[in-house]
Amino acid sequence: MAGYGDNDGFTAYATAAGYVFPDGTDAHKTAARQRGSLVIDRYEPKFSGRRTGGYSQERAWPRTGATTYYSEAIPSNQIPVAIINASYEAAFLELRNPGSLSPVVTGSQTVKREKIGQVEVEYSTSSSTDIDGVVALATPVVTTIEGLLWPFRTPVWPGALVV
Repeated sequence: MAGYGDNDGFTAYATAAGYVFPDGTDAHKTAARQRGSLVIDRYEPKFSGRRTGGYSQERAWPRTGATTYYSEAIPSNQIPVAIINASYEAAFLELRNPGSLSPVVTGSQTVKREKIGQVEVEYSTSSSTDIDGVVALATPVVTTIEGLLWPFRTPVWPGALVV
C-alpha cells in the first residue's frame, strides 16, 4: 500500500516544520507514511464526494464530486496539498511512536485505579458503554491534523423539523 505523498515530500515537510527525524531508513519513512495515510482515511465519511477509482481504490483520495467547506470544486484527479501534509503530520507522529494514532481499545478492560509500590493513581473514567464512544475517547486528537483537514470536511447543517 502506498501512503499519500512521497518520502522526499515527507522529509521536506518535516524539515520545514522543524521536526528532527529519528534514526532510520527510507523504509521506516515509507511505513510511517502508510500508517499516517490510514489515519487520514479514517476521516473519509466526513469528506464530500466519492473515491474516483471506486471501492477498489486504495486510499480515500482522489475523490470525484469533492468540494471544500466553501463549495469550491476539487478536481477528481488531484489530492489537495493539505491532505498530503496532514498525512505527513500523522506519519511523523507514527514514526516517533508507532501505533500512537491507532490505539487498540478494549472497553471491558479499562483500568480505573492502579497501585505500583507506594504510588497509587486513579484515572478518570467515562460512562460511555457503546463502542463508538469508547473508541472516540481513546483516539488522540491532533489539532494540527484537524486544522489541515477541516476545509475538506462536509459542513454540518442543522436539521429542519417539518410538522
